[in-house]
Amino acid sequence: MTNKPQPAFDRHMLESLVCPRTQGRLDYDAERQELISKSANLAYPIRNGIPVMLIDEARILEP
Repeated sequence: MTNKPQPAFDRHMLESLVCPRTQGRLDYDAERQELISKSANLAYPIRNGIPVMLIDEARILEP
């Protein structure tokens, strides 16, 4: 199995995205390919360069 490179996430998109739960700002975690909402304690995945902004798809961050 070969590891295909992930399409790059457009960091300029981050300026217009907010957390769906809190409407707060998001931080980009390039290593995990996630958008982090510290206010909601959630991490939204980025799949194929596209942020998945669904609360049901988000990972709960550990304290």
